[in-house]
Amino acid sequence: MKRFDILVRITDAPLTSWLGVAALTLVMLLVAVIGHRVVLAVLRRLTRSYLTVGMLVRFVDRPLQLTVTVVLLDLVWWNTSDDLPFISPLRHLSVLVLIAGVTWLAVRVVQAFVEGVVTLHPLDTSDNLRTRALHTKVHVLARCMMAVVIVIGVGAMLMTIPDVRQIGASLLASAGVAGLVAGIAARPVLGNLIAGLQIAISQPVRIDDVVVIQGEWGRVEAITGTYIAVRIWDERRLIVPLQWFIENSFQNWTRSSAQIIGSVFIWVDFRMPMAPLREELVRLCESASEWDRRVQVLQVCDANERAMQLRALVSSPDSPLNWDLRCKVREGLLDFIQREYPQYLPRTRADLHYPADTPGQGVDGEPLAPARPEPELGAAAGRTTL
Repeated sequence: MKRFDILVRITDAPLTSWLGVAALTLVMLLVAVIGHRVVLAVLRRLTRSYLTVGMLVRFVDRPLQLTVTVVLLDLVWWNTSDDLPFISPLRHLSVLVLIAGVTWLAVRVVQAFVEGVVTLHPLDTSDNLRTRALHTKVHVLARCMMAVVIVIGVGAMLMTIPDVRQIGASLLASAGVAGLVAGIAARPVLGNLIAGLQIAISQPVRIDDVVVIQGEWGRVEAITGTYIAVRIWDERRLIVPLQWFIENSFQNWTRSSAQIIGSVFIWVDFRMPMAPLREELVRLCESASEWDRRVQVLQVCDANERAMQLRALVSSPDSPLNWDLRCKVREGLLDFIQREYPQYLPRTRADLHYPADTPGQGVDGEPLAPARPEPELGAAAGRTTL
């Protein structure tokens, strides 16, 4: 028994002085660092062939190291004598760091889940409608979850401060007024949060959707907890609050499918034959890789006193390819008309004649001038009598 008591006194002796506490703290730090490296190397080797598990290990590496280190240090500090100076503030600081570490760990676990979903379901596929819907749900719900985790973590840290708890109890009587004021002040934030949940559930817009907002064409690049970033075709970014998508109408070109039909308009003279143009349109579409072989048609869609308007409809798997196809068709048809039927391009015609009271006699009885040929003026179509 005496030997056992001596061993207990030797073990407890370092915890009664700062020198002993510092020595044990250093030992625990070395144990945490060495143990972290060994365990991390083992986990990386074991999860090398498992993509999602390996990704989780990579994401929780740092926060898990911090959390385990603080837990090992708490084993020393919370078993230290209460009479040791400054030990109480050190314990409280360790609790705050531990709560922060656990919060960080939870956030990184959610991020690892999102990254795993994105990696297993890439967007660079031909038919990615379900993938885009999944990405949207995961991103929006993950951001909401991370916001809740952070709020709970900060609240837990504040609850460890006695003065904060007392202030909260004293303000409980005025909670109704404070809640009303806070609700009015936080209306934009809460509105965007609710709008984010609505977008995640109903999905009027998804990540990588092609949208037209206030005349701007672009793709949805990111959906955050407060706004949606749209990458415009010229590499600008349009930042739109989430609530705007709930309260306003916009064009979504990939709501159910990325396939799209585009139109090309051309003005030609009335005498232009349609059959050669239709054959040329077929040839242009057959030679274009952007055409998906669904729609190709050429029709007269309008006419006025000057010329007639032709509309060519062509289809493509998505809107960027359709833009390129429309440009090719427009250039090809214009080149064909200029090369084969230049006389049928739009033009302005004018018939010049002089009014006469009697045949062969002018207004003052003078003989009429010889008839003049019909001039052809310019390239804007029309027929004018002067």
